[in-house]
Amino acid sequence: MNPVELIRKKRDGKSLTDDEIKFLVSNYTKRKIPDYQFSAFLMAGFLNGLNKQETAALTRSMLYSGKVIDLSSIPGVKVDKHSTGGVGDKTSLILAPIVAAAGVKVPMISGRALGHTGGTLDKLEAIPGYRTDLSLIEYKSVLQKCGAVLIGQTKEIAPADKMIYALRDVTATVESIPLITASIMSKKLAEGINGLVLDVKTGSGAFMRKQKDARALADSLINTAKSFNKKVIGFITDMNQPLGNYIGNWLEVYESIKVLQGEKVDDLLEVTLNLSSAMIYLGGKAKSIKEGIKISQEMIDNGKAFEKFKEFVELQGGDISLIKNPDKYPKSEFHNKVLAEKNGYVESIDVYEIGMASIELGGGRLKKDDVIDPKAGIIFYPKIGSRLKKGDLIAEIFTDRKNKVEEVRKKLLDAIKISNHKVNKVKLIKQILK
Repeated sequence: MNPVELIRKKRDGKSLTDDEIKFLVSNYTKRKIPDYQFSAFLMAGFLNGLNKQETAALTRSMLYSGKVIDLSSIPGVKVDKHSTGGVGDKTSLILAPIVAAAGVKVPMISGRALGHTGGTLDKLEAIPGYRTDLSLIEYKSVLQKCGAVLIGQTKEIAPADKMIYALRDVTATVESIPLITASIMSKKLAEGINGLVLDVKTGSGAFMRKQKDARALADSLINTAKSFNKKVIGFITDMNQPLGNYIGNWLEVYESIKVLQGEKVDDLLEVTLNLSSAMIYLGGKAKSIKEGIKISQEMIDNGKAFEKFKEFVELQGGDISLIKNPDKYPKSEFHNKVLAEKNGYVESIDVYEIGMASIELGGGRLKKDDVIDPKAGIIFYPKIGSRLKKGDLIAEIFTDRKNKVEEVRKKLLDAIKISNHKVNKVKLIKQILK
């Protein structure tokens, strides 16, 4: 095959065969096709789109560029969850122990913070000693022992994805549903899972701000999962307000601990229990999603989920004394309160700006080599529909960067739009797709 002919074929809007896509990906991964040619293919695919067959072929080629983990020696159904990311989205930390406690294996390979959204790995690494860099042998061992394991992408898993994503990032080809699908699914399918629950966010704090775009991505992910004979359920959930109240790496671990200990955080619990129930259902431990919600709540109420959380944290090297006594965690040098400046109802929240505010405080990265301060972040209280009076507590700021406090205070106030009229609460679960 000739790369130039294949680029021309895609440029002219024609479909590539499975073998043609495999040729391009395989030879790019082996460095036999240079960056400039593969960039041309990516742009042709970005502009002309990839159909279902091409998307599945691209996913398959990226998946088999590395190892596909074989978990057949570990009994039980293996189910994971993938979220497209949001502000305050700590559901993985809560649902993994819930689902494992319910008897479903949870092998989870997670990512780092991307843009304004937090990353599960960065949150877990806020726990002193916690290792996200387990070898595949250690990964299987932890899963066998406690039923849940949360690590980062290894060099053996979907190496083509790492190369292609880096190229997409600098060639303006990131925002393509087929390319996003292949990137996500090549990693998820490499975990050795039987089933997958998808949480596709929509709203001001999501990458897919419009619901129709979120639906298109969810459909693409579901179709691709089905083409690999995986059980799959997709949720489109709201990201027009932070999920829960705590934003920032240790702060989100702290809120997760509190929820696992039975504290009621309504919006965070609603989304988490829906996702965990779907995982329990796919894992064959519930007859319906409704029954899965009941089982999930039982795992919190009887303390089994929190025990499971402590178990996998300890197995992955984390300091569980801080899980048992989270108030002993080191504190930020500066702790400031943000108060409402007028009366009214919260009409809308710019969640993107709140995510960026947390980064400014040290809770995320503006540059690839930035060092995250795990203590830094925000507790953000109001939700859409909340009634505010002048002087009410809107947020608390935690940082070691004194020069950022006033800037972030103003950013948080500007992120809230206040109305004189009552505002309805948002619907958190917008669609469930199978």
